Amino acid sequence: MGPFAGLRVIDLSPNRVGAQISQLFADFGADVVQIEPPGGAVIRHHAAYPFWGRGKRSIVLDIRDQSDRRVIRDLARSCDVLIETHRPGVLDDRGLGYAELKADNPRLIYTSVTGFGREGPYANAPGYEGVVQAKLGVFHTFRRMSPYTVPPFVNVPFASFAASQVALHGILAALVERDFSGAGQWVETNLVQAFTTLDTWAWFEYMIADRWPDAFHKSDPYDASGRPASPFTFMLMVCLTKDGSWLQFASVAAHLYAAVMRALGLDWMFADEQWQGLPVFGEDADKRQALWTKMLEATRSKTLDEWRQIFDEDGNVFAEQFRSGPSALEHPQLLHDGFVVEIDDAERGRVRQPAAIVKASGTPADLGRSAPKLDEHREAILAMAAESDRGEAVPDESVEVPSGLPLAGITILELATLFAAPHGTTMLTDLGARVIKVEPLSGDAIRNIIPFPESGGAKVMQGKESIAVDLSTIEGLAVVQQLASGADVVVQGYRAGAMKKLGLDYESVKLRNPDVIYVNAPGYGVDGPYGNKPAYAPSIGAASGIPLANVGSTVEERPDLTMDQIQDGARRLSAAGALANAQADGFAALGVATAILFGLVARRRGAGGQELFSSMLNTGAHAMSAQAVTYPGAPREPAPDAELRGLGALYRIYDAADGYVFLASPSDVEWNQLATALAPYTGAAGDPRFADAALRRSNTTALIEALAGVFAAKSAPDWEDELLPQGIACVALNTDSIESLMYDDSFGRASGYVVDVTHPTFDEHLRLAPYLRFSRSKTQALPGVLAGQHTDEILTRLGRTADEIADLRSRNVVG
Repeated sequence: MGPFAGLRVIDLSPNRVGAQISQLFADFGADVVQIEPPGGAVIRHHAAYPFWGRGKRSIVLDIRDQSDRRVIRDLARSCDVLIETHRPGVLDDRGLGYAELKADNPRLIYTSVTGFGREGPYANAPGYEGVVQAKLGVFHTFRRMSPYTVPPFVNVPFASFAASQVALHGILAALVERDFSGAGQWVETNLVQAFTTLDTWAWFEYMIADRWPDAFHKSDPYDASGRPASPFTFMLMVCLTKDGSWLQFASVAAHLYAAVMRALGLDWMFADEQWQGLPVFGEDADKRQALWTKMLEATRSKTLDEWRQIFDEDGNVFAEQFRSGPSALEHPQLLHDGFVVEIDDAERGRVRQPAAIVKASGTPADLGRSAPKLDEHREAILAMAAESDRGEAVPDESVEVPSGLPLAGITILELATLFAAPHGTTMLTDLGARVIKVEPLSGDAIRNIIPFPESGGAKVMQGKESIAVDLSTIEGLAVVQQLASGADVVVQGYRAGAMKKLGLDYESVKLRNPDVIYVNAPGYGVDGPYGNKPAYAPSIGAASGIPLANVGSTVEERPDLTMDQIQDGARRLSAAGALANAQADGFAALGVATAILFGLVARRRGAGGQELFSSMLNTGAHAMSAQAVTYPGAPREPAPDAELRGLGALYRIYDAADGYVFLASPSDVEWNQLATALAPYTGAAGDPRFADAALRRSNTTALIEALAGVFAAKSAPDWEDELLPQGIACVALNTDSIESLMYDDSFGRASGYVVDVTHPTFDEHLRLAPYLRFSRSKTQALPGVLAGQHTDEILTRLGRTADEIADLRSRNVVG
């Protein structure tokens, strides 16, 4: 039956955001009712629909119809969670807003996901992924992946997938809280804030460069001539094999880079006086270019199979093959971990798709149920609505309902480094969880990953308590084992076998703490063919299909490319999937937070403690499911055009007289609105070539030409000012950084995206606000902390005296 058996979820959203929220509930036993508009949800036309819709029930109801709205209200009376992704006010105007439904069902957790939130200048803008990315500056941020001067369209659904997971965090936290308060509440997030969860350290790079321009300058990875400007180009090398396959190396640590150079036959360079300082050469750009060329030539001397043999023989040498589409689900580690399943779909046959986003040892997912046919369960759902309690459920006003932090009282012990797993716990500090981070005496390496102390780790350390411990000592290890014995959740993110050697694996911790939720969140896995491989965001992104989905056909993959073509492709692939603002680490962190909260809810529902597994690869497969899911005859997901401007004529970047606009009018209704609004400028509305969707698709080139001529006549801000108030999704592209827009009070502060905090190093500064809002529960926005900042406090709570703590410090057991 699953840990969510007995929960009822209504999904009122027609898009993948809502579908990937409700999917977790369907996978683990909840009754998920997918309410679809007449004609069906738009996601039914995607190859990934059998994945997004599996295990759910379908009914067609029209929110514009009064009798159908009555059915929805009846269903809401007996449901636990309702999910909606409409623009602000749409459901309120139809009597389906939170206030109306709460009156009938005070335990309802009503979840809203919008494009820009409910405050600020873009609150009423259509919430398309492309619109959000264009306005936020994501297209501009990814500009290096394009061979053109126009900011490129970004095809990866960074904001949409992030929003689905952030919303899940809110729902699961609200379910935890409801067990204590007995009351539901309204949970809100938006695509803009969800996207910013993916940022590793770009926010703090901007802040430091803005505050101390003479002390820190954020440099591009390549100079104006395209030559490497950073040692990371070599450590995270993108290269082509002899037989024409792109590879992404992952060798950030010094010993890993040395191993790669040895495999390339270039380790002699470390001892050669000419190459002293390798791979850092100061201002010598020519030497960096020469090293890059040598490394690329050496890589190109071996075939893919020859490189794979080297990877098998030396665990410190590793690169991922760039995958795309369904090949992402052929990854050996995904297959080993059981994260790829084939399910018989009632309409499409056998469908290859990702398994559940979290693997639960005690409460495994039930993935055997097909996605529903349209309106398949109409009679049963109508009967359920008719049986719902129609009495007025008035809450007892004399009982004070709690309004504190939803995760207050939850303690999480974090045994992980860098970003992916650690940021999963960071997001939960905003909701009140106490997170104890265990660091080495020198601090987590992320603190100094960029050349300004603490800036690399400032975001991922927000809200935590840090204890610095030498785990190689018996006493230090005993301290961490004692912390694990009292934690609700233990999260570990190290390579296979590391925790077992320390007696901190699940079986060891469970002996002292049987109710613990133990989340394994390593780069690849706890065992298997890649369990011991180094994992970094660029390599996981390449394996998940992120870069190739973005660059489309503009980067070729064949063995006869010239060195200039290889270097051009390497530059653009590195920029297409692993920027500080958005990459696989950010996706993985969201999956870790989802796994933690899943475990907490399952435990509250009687599952007890258990071991969970959150895989970076599997989370990436969920994010890239539109491209990855496949079956015989599956439709192909649209790919960016050769100019990297978008997906057809009506979801596209256009040149304006000054700047660029992004247009999103893909539906028939939106096309009619657009054609009417542009009637003074073009006769497209009456053009027989554009009379219906099929004709518009077959005449895409002509429609692009017609619209391009129109948009070229006015500036981008003028078009936004004219069309956006009419409800037409047309926005001027932000061609500055994401951070500069957020720092603009008229956008960031007015929209509730930023708050002020005081950091022990940076003093007062802006930080990104909590990504969730609750109608009743509070959130908190705390600053980052320093390594070992809470060592004494934590040890005191564990019963150590001041003298004992001083002794441990004197012997460098703690710091």
